[in-house]
Amino acid sequence: DEIIPESPYVMTEEYIQGLVKSHGIDYIVHGDDPCFVDGRDVFESAKKAGMFKTIPRTEGISTTDIVGRMLLLSSDHHTVIADDLSPSSQGLPSPSRVDFISQRSKFLVTSQLMRAFSAALPGSSGVKRRIVYVDGAWDMFHAGHVALLAQARSLGDALLVGVHSDQVVNQHRGSNHPIMAMHERVLSVLGCRHVDDVLIDAPWEITHEMVATLNISVVARGTIRDQPECSANCDPHKVPIGMGIHVQLQSESTLTLEEILARLNARRQKMVMRYVEKNASESQWYRSKHGLDQHMGG
Repeated sequence: DEIIPESPYVMTEEYIQGLVKSHGIDYIVHGDDPCFVDGRDVFESAKKAGMFKTIPRTEGISTTDIVGRMLLLSSDHHTVIADDLSPSSQGLPSPSRVDFISQRSKFLVTSQLMRAFSAALPGSSGVKRRIVYVDGAWDMFHAGHVALLAQARSLGDALLVGVHSDQVVNQHRGSNHPIMAMHERVLSVLGCRHVDDVLIDAPWEITHEMVATLNISVVARGTIRDQPECSANCDPHKVPIGMGIHVQLQSESTLTLEEILARLNARRQKMVMRYVEKNASESQWYRSKHGLDQHMGG
């Protein structure tokens, strides 16, 4: 409902009191994973004030893991076996053997989790609607994506968002793209308030049959995209362009995935050290939470 910018990572007693006075907050909520800075609990003051609440963390994915994938700068995270990694000379995970194609992501998506993320979707009312379609990878779902989806949603009554598969994204972008696996990217899109429905494993090229089957009235895309430009002959949107239902939206945000990666690489040395430390602590927390060390030992 509201965002407070530049909030400190370590909340002091004074800061919390200020939030109570200015925003009338009742609780400070975080996942059940530990957060420490220089040995100090980030939420120590909130706990002392009796205002701290925890919620179960969505396991199998974390910011630390995603940063690690970006630091690899290769396609290893979705082409090698994930449970047989050894430290590299930089302290980052590197494949020690390649057995079969597998995503490095350990995020397990169940139908119940999909329902939870889809619960806020409006659903179909049975009334004919002007459906707007926009497709993409939506990798590292960011503010530029949100701005585009808001623009696209304003063109009709419902916004259908296509999410391309990992194979399709990697085929057209190469390198380590996509950084996030398709099911992670799908859930990111589902969490956006401007989205009415998601097309999973969306076709790269939009066909006449697809437009007819999904009752698409408008196909939109932004002027700034993570995907490199292509010629008119290979444009995956050439069918809707020819049908006269294509809209090119002037992107309100200039943020791209490449810019995010550039920011990370500018601080690469520091981020590598932080990744190694955080990854070790998160792994230890997970093993302790589920008693895996005891299980492995017994």
